[in-house]
Amino acid sequence: MPGREQRARDDRSSRATSWHREDEPPTRRLLPGALAAAAAFVALWPFTSVIEPGAWSLSVTLVVVATALTGIAVRTALQHRASWMQEAVTFLAQLVVAAGLVTLMVAGDTALFGVAPTPATWSIFGSLAERAWEEIAFGSAPLDATPGLQLVLSAGFAGVAIALDQLVAQRNALLAVLLTGVIGAVPMIVTVGGANVVWFVLLGVLTLMLFQYTARQHPQAPTRTSPSIAAGIGVVALAATVILAPGVPISASWAGAGAGVTVNASLRLGDDLRRPAPVEVLTVAAEGEVAPYLRLATLSRFDGRIWHPDESEVRPQTEGFGDPDWSDAIETEDRLTSVRIIRMSSSWLPVPYPATRLRGVPSAWQVMPDNRTVVSESSDAVGNDYTVSSVAVTPTLEQIRAASAAATTPAGDDADLPPVVGALATEVTAAASSDYDRLIALQNWFRSDFTYSLDTPVEEGFDGTGAEAVADFLEERSGYCIHFAGAFALMAQELGMQVRIVVGYLPGVLTDQERGDESVFSVSSDQLHSWPEVFFQGVGWVPFEPTASLGVPTRFLPGANTGTGTGTPTAPAPTAEPGAAPTSGPELERGDAEDDAGATGPLRRLDPTPIALGVAGAVLIVLLPALIRQARRSVRLRRARDGDAMAAWSELRDTLLDLRIPVSDADTPRVRAANLTRERRIDGDAMRRVTIAVERANYARNATDAGDLAAPLTEILRDLHRSVDGRARLVAVLIPRSLIAGRGADAPVLA
Repeated sequence: MPGREQRARDDRSSRATSWHREDEPPTRRLLPGALAAAAAFVALWPFTSVIEPGAWSLSVTLVVVATALTGIAVRTALQHRASWMQEAVTFLAQLVVAAGLVTLMVAGDTALFGVAPTPATWSIFGSLAERAWEEIAFGSAPLDATPGLQLVLSAGFAGVAIALDQLVAQRNALLAVLLTGVIGAVPMIVTVGGANVVWFVLLGVLTLMLFQYTARQHPQAPTRTSPSIAAGIGVVALAATVILAPGVPISASWAGAGAGVTVNASLRLGDDLRRPAPVEVLTVAAEGEVAPYLRLATLSRFDGRIWHPDESEVRPQTEGFGDPDWSDAIETEDRLTSVRIIRMSSSWLPVPYPATRLRGVPSAWQVMPDNRTVVSESSDAVGNDYTVSSVAVTPTLEQIRAASAAATTPAGDDADLPPVVGALATEVTAAASSDYDRLIALQNWFRSDFTYSLDTPVEEGFDGTGAEAVADFLEERSGYCIHFAGAFALMAQELGMQVRIVVGYLPGVLTDQERGDESVFSVSSDQLHSWPEVFFQGVGWVPFEPTASLGVPTRFLPGANTGTGTGTPTAPAPTAEPGAAPTSGPELERGDAEDDAGATGPLRRLDPTPIALGVAGAVLIVLLPALIRQARRSVRLRRARDGDAMAAWSELRDTLLDLRIPVSDADTPRVRAANLTRERRIDGDAMRRVTIAVERANYARNATDAGDLAAPLTEILRDLHRSVDGRARLVAVLIPRSLIAGRGADAPVLA
């Protein structure tokens, strides 16, 4: 008996060290690299929906392919060497090839022979990586295909490809699938897009292929049962992903500071406002229960297609914002506003109007006096925390009616407007006797006869502030802020007034936080807004709010009701900016609540269903290995109950692996039983019964029925769990090692 057992051990040892060498078909050596490359491309796919096409995709593809080919070539060349040497050399070779390829594609002109990095190369890498981080952290999808992203993605997927290649080569299918899933899910988590069901299907198919490969490639795994179990695992994973993917709530709020908004003055606000999951971009601290509108940039010249941002001279902050546009006869009130930028990337700083002093920002930020905005050519708004002094300019109704809004210079002939713009402007304002009353008539007309919608411009095929888009908007009478602002501005311009458009943010939502004596308001990404301003002689630029259902419309009160005389005000205090008082208008007057761009009322009630589905999906994913392992244990116990000794012995071996108890397949059943009884205090009778049944199944010519082995096996497993601490038992349940390092589902343990 000892001689036979020793020969069996020697034979298994020989097969274990040579199965992947001479007896392995050449085509079989290609499979691990091909599967690893496929897994890398599955992980890559979701990134194509959040980054514009460019050189980065070619770079990543070449890195993944080169990594796979390097692994195949090195393992083939070293097929007669020890396994550990193969993998060590393969890893180093893949690392060198990937690093050289990334260097060649990103900064080859600074590298030695194009592939060996020099100090200049590392300097470029550092600069590109820093820039890429800013683009990822503060940009909005889809990101531009910049050299920085090319570097980060190429280097990142080089690491992913090498890790996947090593995992597949070592037949760690479970870890390979988890790594692929985590990397591929990142773009869906950090953006506001929905779950990619097609990608989940591909991940399920990949899971099936990897588990089948793992089961079939092990030297001692019988093809009779292991592939079927692996296929079952893959099918379960595939079904779970297809069922759960549509219900997973993907939200930008999961991304923390990495999900933000990039704002420019192009008036292309539609895509930003249509984001299904807004994020907080800044907070405002101000006295009282009303926060001011915050302006970023102004646009004064219209060429028929777009409004162009103002590009007047700038000056240092120390020189101030310039002389006031209003006369001494106009009443003003000093205000102090603190702003903290959280997730907004821009070359403009949001400030209330009209700003008079800025404190707390670097000198790189300069003042544009003509429109009282703050700009920088080298700094980004994100992360700044500053205080702005401004004034509230509040003329009386008599003063504003007496002021002229006529442009001092003609508007120019750049824009050839559709006749409907001027005709409607004249028709709507026909009964008004002053410029102010004409503008109020326009404002009231837009707010009463039009509806707010983010979808109408897309469904009807128009968007933006071009002349044709404005004409379509005036016909459809439905759109969002840039349509209202653009149409109002062009109609006021047709009436001979000096007008411009402002890009900025609506007042935020009042929170329960305080900053000293000031209230704190939260401003979200969907409160990005635009509104028109008209210049009145002796008063300055007066904002109007034509956008239906947003804010409080601009209006001024007679001098007796301003609150400065002896009378008591009978209406809200006059304001020279679009109404900033909290309003539930967007919530109550619009049916499309989820498209609420700029609501300043209560936050929408959160639907718990997506959260519940998401939590259930996450729990299922975490528990999936445990469920698979429990299913395998149940099958084996049922077979052991029918007298299957090999099923009982396979379950014993996998339990030892799960509990991290040392186990050697070279041990005979009797040796293993003796060791466990002595070291782990296993019940001797139960262990003896299972051991005798296994020996009979392996050596007896006509093995008899061993009877019910489930009871002694259960007793043995219970004793094994008692022999380890609680942490080891928990790890064994959640991360069963037998699914990762096992050699097969029901592989025999004897020759």
